[in-house]
This record gives sequence, structure tokens and C-alpha cells, in this order.
Amino acid sequence: MKYRRFSFIEILIGVGIIAVLAAIVIVIINPTRQFSHARDSQRWSDVNTILNAIHQRMVDNKGSFAEGSTCDALPSIAKFISSVIGDNNINICDCLVTDYLTAMPYDPSAKGAAYTDCDNYTTGYTIIKIDTGRITVSAPSAELDAISVTR
Repeated sequence: MKYRRFSFIEILIGVGIIAVLAAIVIVIINPTRQFSHARDSQRWSDVNTILNAIHQRMVDNKGSFAEGSTCDALPSIAKFISSVIGDNNINICDCLVTDYLTAMPYDPSAKGAAYTDCDNYTTGYTIIKIDTGRITVSAPSAELDAISVTR
């Protein structure tokens, strides 16, 4: 029985073909875009969860978010939802967590976004209530498309 051996050129051509096919597959799969899409999906879910909790609170309080409580009224200019005291922040955690949410959702990749408890959290999301009474929760750190839900 006679064995055929491959020449060096044939091996290089085979490796080259495999490299080209691997590059094409990596471009098609695009893992960076897939991870960005996964984080944006989490942001969509979080924004809807916060808005649903606010809506439920308003239903329970006959249309008012802050009535009969220590909760601040929803802002008329966009503010970040956070426990950090500042002009650009609003703390709504005590009004929502335990009754409407188990924990405050936070942006999966926004710098400093985390939740420990209502005294120590930053969501990375913004909220605004316009004059018509519509509430918008947005994710300013969205990677692929703008994420904003209004009700």
C-alpha cells in the first residue's frame, strides 16, 4: 500500500482556505453586535419594568405618583433615577421597591450603575413627566438604537 504525502504548498492552501472561511463566519456572527443587542434587550426590559411599576403605583393612588407619601413628584425635566443626591437625579426607589418591584433594575453596562438597596443605587436610566401627563423612561447608554418608552 502506497501513501501519498502532502506538499508544503498544498498544506498552506488548505490552511488559507480554512482561515478565509473562519473569517467569514466570524463576520457573519459578529459577537460584538450580539452582545450589544443582548444588553439593549435588557435595557428595553428594565425601562418597561420601571414604567409598569410607576403605572401600577399611580393606579393605586388614583392617578398620582406622590400622593400621600414621601415620594417626590415625577420631574418635568429628564433626571437620572438614583439615590445619589443631586439636581440631575431623582430617588423613586422607596416608592416602588417591595410593593411594585423586587429590586430596582439598572443598566447592564452604564458606568456606576448598580443596585444594593434603596439607599445605594444608580440605574443609569432617566425619567420625565411632560405637561400632558405622559411619562417617559429612557436608557441614554443604549448601544444600537435609542431606547425610550412613553405612556
